[in-house]
Amino acid sequence: MSPTASTTTAELFDQMHARSLSDPAGFWGEAAKDISWFKPWDKVLDDSNAPFYRWFTGGELNTCYNAVDRHVEGGRGAQAAIIYDSPVTQAVQTITYAELQDQVARFAGVLRAQGVEKGDRVLLYMPMIPQSLVAMLACSRLGAVHSVVFGGFAPHELATRIDDAKPKAIVSASCGIEPNRIVKYKPMLDAAIEQSAHKPSSVIVWQRPQETAALIAGRDVDWAEAVATAEPAECVPVKATDPLYILYTSGTTGQPKGVVRDNGGHAVALRWTMTNIYNVKPGEVYWAASDVGWVVGHSYIVYAPLLTGCTTVVFEGKPVGTPDPGTFWRVIEQHKVGTLFTAPTAFRAIKREDPDANYLKKYDLSHFRALFLAGERSDPDTLHWAEDNLNVPVIDHWWQTETGWAISGNPLGVHLFPIKYGSATRPMPGWDVRVLNAELKEVPRGDIGAICVKLPLPPGTLPTLWNADERFKKSYLADYPGYYQTGDAGFIDDDGYVYVMARTDDIINVAGHRLSTGAMEEVLSSHRDVAECAVIGVADDLKGQVPLGFVCLKAGVTRPHEEIVKEVVQLVREQIGPVADFKRALVVDRLPKTRSGKILRGTMQKIADSQDYKMPATIDDPGILPEIADALKTLGYAKTSSTPA
Repeated sequence: MSPTASTTTAELFDQMHARSLSDPAGFWGEAAKDISWFKPWDKVLDDSNAPFYRWFTGGELNTCYNAVDRHVEGGRGAQAAIIYDSPVTQAVQTITYAELQDQVARFAGVLRAQGVEKGDRVLLYMPMIPQSLVAMLACSRLGAVHSVVFGGFAPHELATRIDDAKPKAIVSASCGIEPNRIVKYKPMLDAAIEQSAHKPSSVIVWQRPQETAALIAGRDVDWAEAVATAEPAECVPVKATDPLYILYTSGTTGQPKGVVRDNGGHAVALRWTMTNIYNVKPGEVYWAASDVGWVVGHSYIVYAPLLTGCTTVVFEGKPVGTPDPGTFWRVIEQHKVGTLFTAPTAFRAIKREDPDANYLKKYDLSHFRALFLAGERSDPDTLHWAEDNLNVPVIDHWWQTETGWAISGNPLGVHLFPIKYGSATRPMPGWDVRVLNAELKEVPRGDIGAICVKLPLPPGTLPTLWNADERFKKSYLADYPGYYQTGDAGFIDDDGYVYVMARTDDIINVAGHRLSTGAMEEVLSSHRDVAECAVIGVADDLKGQVPLGFVCLKAGVTRPHEEIVKEVVQLVREQIGPVADFKRALVVDRLPKTRSGKILRGTMQKIADSQDYKMPATIDDPGILPEIADALKTLGYAKTSSTPA
């Protein structure tokens, strides 16, 4: 069915989604016209080796060419490609597309001089500075495979990634900068290389003025000195199915999983999302307030905005404390940001410090159009707060490291569906989302089950894990044959809206009743004094598990904690019912999180049940865990000290 003049935008979206599932080759073949190809593909969707589906087989392209060079050739050379804003160093810098092309070509020349060629791996251990983007793009220019590890990762975790990826070279900076301290990267990197069995042939270091790292003669290379004499490198054609990058995500075995992203499907999908999901046009300023160490940074700080010809903001700071809760609003005003994408935890932090949005009132945000949230379930109270104060659409969308872009969202560039609080709206084109029970049958609308996606996954998603095809099948495909298992639990309502309630592991079993911790958190966060919260299931001799809540209070709240606990317990009883058996809650100063803002509920549960636990590699502040243990002891939990394994 073709769109007609009378077709509504909602109907247009329904048609797009239906076509993407019934005719994926036609749908994504059209989308691929927005990407420049050196050689056209033979087949859009290659299903000859299912479940290892491949997109645009036979096609050749270069991701760096599409993100940089073609914009210079198309007349955008003088346009800003990157705005670097660093409140921690008081620096603001603009890099045009022409300047970016020169920097990337020269750094690609540095890598080539160190022996890096098409197919080699390069590991990046970098802070949020423009050089991180330059290094990523330089790898893709050569057809080398980059693997970015969050700057500041502990040596042991870094070593496991070095041994898995086996990089020919490592690119790092001398340090990262936190609001109150300098984090020296080089000693941690040297320790990781010492621990790893694989040794890179060279380490290239960007020396920051705040910290000069000691270089090891014969192995280490000074970035600036090498670039000064480098021969610029041209873009190397690669197959659409060749890997662009490896991004490691924590594995349950302790061995990290290397999520692979290809070149062709990735470029097509991300370019498509900027128009259709985010409603962003070439030349506009787009800001993803994340880090290049996470998938959001790969997809929406680096590749999607640059593939589209946008200006991307690289922000080295925090939502609060650099210097105040008005930092985001200052950046939006100063750089004329039209669209912001960040994690709900960032807005919860701002809301906690500035509940009345007084800092927001100091800035002119009249040009600001939309806020997108992802990374952790967006509680309705935070969404309401953002809507009320920003007066723009606030869109929660759901995706994962493995997927690379949104499984479910609200397609602002096609049709803005009514917001339902607690839902990530509708499955996006390419995504055939189903909710299944343990017998692999679809559950009735409104019932909670395992959220799965019928294969094949759309372009831009993981085709496999690095050197681990069997682990890929076991991790994602084995439990629900024919489907990708997201690991999330939730339901789809009668309007087709997706509700992601918790990780599958966070569905707790209270006396035989399967209950969502996410639903309880939604109730807790609606309390006027609560800034953020978490609910875990703790062991109970009678009922198997019972829920336990943790709440952090908004700045300025001085009411007795026992009063607030009594009120949140009553709220859950009223809104979910006695079946939840929600009778216990603790007021704490802060919650343990990963650096990307995910609350470490599983670790908290192990502490409560006095089990030994593995210190999460991505934890932002390990010092919070003893605080949680002390709080739990006041309710009789954490009876014996659990220790990090």
